[in-house]
Amino acid sequence: MQQKGKTIAVKTVGNYMREMGIKAQYIRPYAVTTIDSNFSEKLVNILNEEFNPEEPNAVWCSDITYIWTYEGFVYLTSIMDLYSRKIISWVLSTTLEAKWIVEAINKAKSSRNITI
Repeated sequence: MQQKGKTIAVKTVGNYMREMGIKAQYIRPYAVTTIDSNFSEKLVNILNEEFNPEEPNAVWCSDITYIWTYEGFVYLTSIMDLYSRKIISWVLSTTLEAKWIVEAINKAKSSRNITI
């Protein structure tokens, strides 16, 4: 209406839209949520897809997943020993911070009596 040179109040337009059953749709602007990093030069694949170690504590892997609860999302960080395929440590947190990963690793080290 403004482009055609007509003057009308926003509330009046809202009333007309409500009478016609039309609703405005807000389009959220695109937001970048990840950081694109080139790790190809920094990281080395030392596991080389050998997922069956010959002794305990040779290879651990970790995962972070989120779980919906009535109070909101919680994040479960777990550490698994690939030899036994058992979870050796886990931490439940309300934020996705690196300190929870460090805590899970420290718990795994203490449960396996590793001092390194």
